Amino acid sequence: MRQGYLTKVSLKMTRYKDNKIYLSDFGNEFTFSKKFHKNNISFNRVAFVFFLFILISLIFSVKIFYYSSISESQLTPKKVIQKKNFRSDIIDIDGNYLAKTVLTNNVGINPNQENDKKKLFVKLKLLFPDINSEEFNNKFKKKKFFYLKKKLSPEKYDQVRLLGEKSIITEQKITRVYPHQNLFSHVLGQIDDENNGISGLEKSLDSDLKNQKKNVQLTLDTNIQFLVRNELVKFEKIFKSQGSAALLMNINTGEILSLVSIPDFNINKRNEITDLRFINRITMGVYELGSIFKTFTLAGALNERIVETNTIFEDLPKSLKCAGRKISEYDMDIPSTLTAEQILIRSGNIGSVRIAQKMGIEKTKKFLNSLNLLDPIEFDLEEIGRPLPFKWGKCKLATVSFGHGISTTPLQIATAYAIISNGGYKIKPTLLKKQRIFKKNQILSDDVSNNINSILRKTVSTKEGTANLANISGYEVGGKTGTAQKIENGVYTKKKINTFVSIFPTRKPKYVLLVLLDEPKTNSEYVYSYRDGSGIKYKGTPFNTAGWTTVEVVGKIIEKIGPILATKYDDFY
Repeated sequence: MRQGYLTKVSLKMTRYKDNKIYLSDFGNEFTFSKKFHKNNISFNRVAFVFFLFILISLIFSVKIFYYSSISESQLTPKKVIQKKNFRSDIIDIDGNYLAKTVLTNNVGINPNQENDKKKLFVKLKLLFPDINSEEFNNKFKKKKFFYLKKKLSPEKYDQVRLLGEKSIITEQKITRVYPHQNLFSHVLGQIDDENNGISGLEKSLDSDLKNQKKNVQLTLDTNIQFLVRNELVKFEKIFKSQGSAALLMNINTGEILSLVSIPDFNINKRNEITDLRFINRITMGVYELGSIFKTFTLAGALNERIVETNTIFEDLPKSLKCAGRKISEYDMDIPSTLTAEQILIRSGNIGSVRIAQKMGIEKTKKFLNSLNLLDPIEFDLEEIGRPLPFKWGKCKLATVSFGHGISTTPLQIATAYAIISNGGYKIKPTLLKKQRIFKKNQILSDDVSNNINSILRKTVSTKEGTANLANISGYEVGGKTGTAQKIENGVYTKKKINTFVSIFPTRKPKYVLLVLLDEPKTNSEYVYSYRDGSGIKYKGTPFNTAGWTTVEVVGKIIEKIGPILATKYDDFY
């Protein structure tokens, strides 16, 4: 009998004629075939293996079908991606992305799920050589969960997942990416980890960005913004300033093409900014800006028909006193007899006081109010500075006339210059590109703009003017300088705020460009080159005034952006 079927059978077996064997000692009957063929056994084994193969194939097919029918987010431990985290993209005037919502890959660690910390760290170190051992260990000890890396590339993300460590938590998350990093930091602002806007347009447009599907288009031009910022960064090193800012605006529409404030920051990093040096100096900074207010003094008097451009002011003293305080000319060589026009061109303090005295407090106050200079301005950003209040009086009228004792924001100054230069039509500055019907609300007489623009041009183009360095051939630049002392703890210091507000081209004004330097210093090695074609050069900064600092920066900026404005915006002239 074949081994494996019956061995050592101690049963009574009986053979019968039918060639079958019967076990007669049991009540039940067992029958076996007499012959055992190798072919039968092989067939049974093959059938069994084939059955197993079919079964396994069926199981894998079911699993493949299942996994292909579910989203990737169900395969690994991840946070649920919710629709509420979506934010509309922000684009510039040309459709370039400034802020974009994307799906990013993040990797975190759950220390409670890891038994071998050293082994885990070695694996991660191979993928991320920049991981700090001490920092990793501290987080591993103190936290239940911490992020290891955020915004990984798809390749790196897959490599992490293939490590197969339980303690590694992979996550795909909707997040905000800013392709230009620092370039628009003060305009765009930041969002928090819950995808809520906390500053800039991300905050002021938070609801719109969450609820509308179309892109939000701005008036900003990325190329111009880049060129303006480059010049500010360069001259911050030259003049060793604490900060700087620039604003370029269309004077007819209020559309802002560039808004830069230095220092800025990389908004992709979402760092908490507490240093006041990082404020938006254009919208949030409140400064006494000095002589640029003299333009408003003369414009108001011309609008009220109190003076004409050729009205003569004789025997102007070099100084005068008001309430025991001395008011002096900054330039003692200024003539004692000047016309109203010459007072602005030569930036006379005493002449401006005399013009304001002719205007009086009420008319001066009313005119400044009409230009939105005394109260906070409406704007697309929530970071708006509030001009400091003051009590009007005869002495305050005198100092306000030349920009002393009155503060406001650079945004308000640029807007006021736009109104004075565009024919006297009120505008609302904006960063948002919209199809608008502009209402013509004229607040100045027809000839005021023409007269002021002509005087501003002479401030740049004539030898008597204070802004000769901005006299760029072909652009007809006009403008006014302002040099003011900074106030710290209520006391005037020797530190300065230098500002230049330019209008160009003055025969058909289109743009206002304001540049501010905070605490600039003189530079004995810097070489100035006059841009009027004379070829005159001058080495070293003779005076720490706007005429030698901000005017130079404006000249450099217009040289860079002028060709773009002239070719890209066909209504430049």
